[in-house]
Amino acid sequence: MPHPTQVVALLKAQQIRHIRLYDADRGMLVALANSGIRVMVSIPNEQLLGIGQSNSTAANWVSRNIVAHYPATNITAICVGSEVLTTLPNAARILVNAMKFIHSALVASNLDNQIKVSSPLASSIILDSFPPSQAFFNRSWNPVLVPMLNFLQSTGSYLMLNIYPYYDYMQSNGVIPLDYALFKPLSPTKEAVDANTLVHYSNVFDAMVDATYFAMAFLNFTNIPVIVTETGWPSKGDSNEPDATMENANTYNSNLIRHVMNKTGTPKRPGIAVSTYIYELYNEDLKPGPISEKNWGLFDANGDPIYILRLTGSGSLLANDTTNQTYCTAKEGADPKMLQAALDWACGPGKVDCSPLLQGKPCYEPDNVIAHATYAFDTYYHRMGKTSDACDFNGVADITTTDPS
Repeated sequence: MPHPTQVVALLKAQQIRHIRLYDADRGMLVALANSGIRVMVSIPNEQLLGIGQSNSTAANWVSRNIVAHYPATNITAICVGSEVLTTLPNAARILVNAMKFIHSALVASNLDNQIKVSSPLASSIILDSFPPSQAFFNRSWNPVLVPMLNFLQSTGSYLMLNIYPYYDYMQSNGVIPLDYALFKPLSPTKEAVDANTLVHYSNVFDAMVDATYFAMAFLNFTNIPVIVTETGWPSKGDSNEPDATMENANTYNSNLIRHVMNKTGTPKRPGIAVSTYIYELYNEDLKPGPISEKNWGLFDANGDPIYILRLTGSGSLLANDTTNQTYCTAKEGADPKMLQAALDWACGPGKVDCSPLLQGKPCYEPDNVIAHATYAFDTYYHRMGKTSDACDFNGVADITTTDPS
């Protein structure tokens, strides 16, 4: 791993404002101080039994890992364990106790309003997740889930859920189409329809979030928000993981960010953005298991991006565009007449030198209005100092991180 100060420098350079840690590493918490970055810390599963059986152990953990760093380090939540029910079932019986003990320690330090306590769940504890309106939690976990949901509701916290459309797709034996897992636009006939509500779903992610809301409602909990504590897509895989590719990882994460940022919400909760953490910041080259396990990161250990996210129109959220290279291109599907008018303006009043677009010159091919307009728009945009209003052209241009040349 890079040094904590390098990690924080990368977060700042990328304008990443929220980070989830898998522990409460002192070096990271010190490096994050006064950065303004909102931090979620975690209690690793191996510490759960101690904390869940002793109020004083929990209080010590909070004083050492939270009170010692807050408020300089902006800690907003504590994840008590991770996917405990599915990965460490023998600790499940003390999970809610651990959450309550940690919360009591926050109350004693007067931090319970600023810092929420929850525990990330694997989406596999939801059975029959499609159609969402019929989803319910695995009933064998109700003795843990009902007290947990009571705790989340009474403390104003949220349900933390890890959603992996990649694995849902891989395990579906062809039932889930790849485009549906990747948030790609689908025609209405290809969308999945919930037969009970007649609601259309265009991606796995929304369907899983709504399934969680329905599963909670089935147990009479209707006002606990869901936040997604992990989701992502691997950029490389073994021969039996043909869809773990850089292209698919870029498509998934770019579409995910756009989907969350434009606040469409889900069909059941429209207009309410689902707060989401991308797994993960760095590739983990030493991680055991299949090749895909090592390749979920947006960056390598040197801080170089694995791929450049395609985030046209998301403002400053060019998440791993380390060079801050942006370009101005003709918008896909723009009216050719409008493009031609904008091109004429750029080559005339806009004073762009359009001579390279003439027949026989280097930028003549491909000879179409989109390519020529992109050349003119981008030249003008760079000359005007890459301000966002220099890439408008009456709405037929977009800022992108992909070099159009």
